[in-house]
Amino acid sequence: MKVHTHSAVLPAFTNAIVTIGTFDGVHQGHQQIISQLKAVAAKVHGETVIITFDPHPRKIVPGHGNALTLLNTLAEKEQLLEQYGIDHLVVVPFTDAFARQTAEAYVHDFLVTQFHPHTIIIGYDHKFGHQRQGDYRLLESLAPALGFTVVEIPPHVLQDIVISSTRIREALLAGNIALANERLGYPYFFTGTVVRGNQLGRTIGYPTANLRVNAADKLIPGNGVYAVHARIGNGPQLKGMMNIGIRPTVDGTHRVIEVNLFDFDQDIYGAELTVSLLQQLRQEVKFDGLDALKAQLARDKENAVEVLST
Repeated sequence: MKVHTHSAVLPAFTNAIVTIGTFDGVHQGHQQIISQLKAVAAKVHGETVIITFDPHPRKIVPGHGNALTLLNTLAEKEQLLEQYGIDHLVVVPFTDAFARQTAEAYVHDFLVTQFHPHTIIIGYDHKFGHQRQGDYRLLESLAPALGFTVVEIPPHVLQDIVISSTRIREALLAGNIALANERLGYPYFFTGTVVRGNQLGRTIGYPTANLRVNAADKLIPGNGVYAVHARIGNGPQLKGMMNIGIRPTVDGTHRVIEVNLFDFDQDIYGAELTVSLLQQLRQEVKFDGLDALKAQLARDKENAVEVLST
């Protein structure tokens, strides 16, 4: 997959089959659109093109504010779309000026001039242009004169996208990783930098890598202990367990993410660690001292190993 970050300088696509959206999560609802995109492209020997935006339009368009959590960072979205076989991803900077252009200018100057689409696959509820005045009907009315075809994404697919996005977020915050992963079609993951903590874990036999997630908008699942797979950079997959929470047993005051990697004893401070969640093992609990915590961690590890072995 080729990633283009300057939409004003694009290659000459061959029979571009285009769709537009944030594709946050690239979950199973989105995967249905991707399948439709690829099927149409195959019929006309065309190239699949996904147009997405950065930052998320809701952070720019008035009325939404900045309280937004995302299932994917842009880098994660690129990784997932490449896995699903998209030919081109065009990342358009979403600015006030872009949002203010008229719907007609959006079609003429942006979609047609820059992409020369053969087909645009879009939902009936898709809105674009200043004050969201453009829609599917406008595209249909302009299509014959401008030389492209418009194909509607089935309403049930659009409904599934909305429902899935909501349920995935709710499930992650509630620790229901099985439901979230089922809806995503892959294990939920995030990446952080390993930073120094208070090294308490070492004193009780469970050293942890403390993670600082640099993407402020990334959704972090609810507090609790999780069975996880992890990778250091592009290294091999490791098994482990992760705690997200305030560590009430030691009177913690702020939320931390700590990963205990099994059968691993290396200094990885400063490294990038990607964690994929398989199952929540339990909620965060305050124990009566470190001995009780240590005993529970032993049980957590047994449970994690069992989950990760299936």
